[in-house]
Amino acid sequence: MMKGSVEQMDAAFKTDRYTVSDVYALPEGERAELIDGEIYYMAPPSRTHQRIVSQLNQKIANYIEEKGGDCEVFPAPFAVFLNENNSNYLEPDISVICDLEKLDEKGCHGAPDWVIEIVSPGSRFRDYCKKLLKYASGGVREYWIVDPVKQCVTVYNFEQETMEEYAFGKAVPSGIFEDLCVTL
Repeated sequence: MMKGSVEQMDAAFKTDRYTVSDVYALPEGERAELIDGEIYYMAPPSRTHQRIVSQLNQKIANYIEEKGGDCEVFPAPFAVFLNENNSNYLEPDISVICDLEKLDEKGCHGAPDWVIEIVSPGSRFRDYCKKLLKYASGGVREYWIVDPVKQCVTVYNFEQETMEEYAFGKAVPSGIFEDLCVTL
């Protein structure tokens, strides 16, 4: 039989499980994401990464403005709380939210309509596997993975249950905006 208090046993198990409070308690300037209670620290982005984020953010924001749309686009760092639990906190590289009721000063509470992640060396598994599953099950309508090393964009349209891959230099159509195509 195990000896020790319930608090001691909880503390022993707590070392592997984190909450949103733990992310907010990080030292100034340190960033991390939280997926199912597991914390993932984020390295500073490269110049290429930031160039792609800037280009995509500008094209999407310009499109929404030109069309007089109600959606808003946010580049990272921008908090997304996919679930109502305390064990998930994501910072997609780009989030497009069309239901403005989901937004408050802390971020987006619920699934963005469209999420874009730019793959970095340290985020490859997380972007292609963990986040793919989280976004698909969390209600995101469309998920793009932009991979500068492979020079491609993988587009998951969860509503249509499709996946397409586009080489850089080709027009990539958005599934949530019928006449928006982006070329990287």
